[in-house]
Amino acid sequence: MRRKYGASVATREFDRVHSSGMRDFTTIVSGLPRSGTSMAMQMIVAGGIAPLTDGVRTADDDNPRGYFEFERVKSLRTDKAWLDDARGKVVKVIHMLVPELPDDRAYRVVFLDRDVREVVKSQSTMLSRSGKSGGGLPPDRLAAVYTQQLAQVHAWLAARPNFSVLAVRHADLIHDARAQAARIAEFLQASNGLTLDVDAMSGAVDPSLHRNRA
Repeated sequence: MRRKYGASVATREFDRVHSSGMRDFTTIVSGLPRSGTSMAMQMIVAGGIAPLTDGVRTADDDNPRGYFEFERVKSLRTDKAWLDDARGKVVKVIHMLVPELPDDRAYRVVFLDRDVREVVKSQSTMLSRSGKSGGGLPPDRLAAVYTQQLAQVHAWLAARPNFSVLAVRHADLIHDARAQAARIAEFLQASNGLTLDVDAMSGAVDPSLHRNRA
């Protein structure tokens, strides 16, 4: 079930944050599982923004450069206390937990967009490699569920003035990393006095790791 916030509440909180002169925000990287969120985290960290991670989930064959995850994100519905530590940093939040983020602060969301067929195929490959089984949904049905979930999350984000969103296509990251790194840097640098290293960001992308195409 999606959590809903009144638009008037969101507007009041947005005005409060900005009228206070608060220039820092929390950077969120989100998207479907296997959509390139770890790669985007690597880019942003390489550019110069510190991550909020805990190292609990370590690198493996499916993500040899690491997952850049923070375990407490999984409990976002009941535990929001850690968000104060995320201000000024970048943290990865799975797409369906984005609506659990409170409206009392500003966010910039880098949202990864990958062909859902590639996502489903990549998930299947990862589960097979680990010896685990999936949720039992056939690929076409899972792809349809993901498509519906994405529409819900994007609609929720569009209604919230304290969320700025940059959609980044996974395929574009692979084919022209520097152009996408420049887009992300411009998005995150605006009004925050940041200077991100675009060359380091694009250098964090390894196209050879893009192995599961639709």
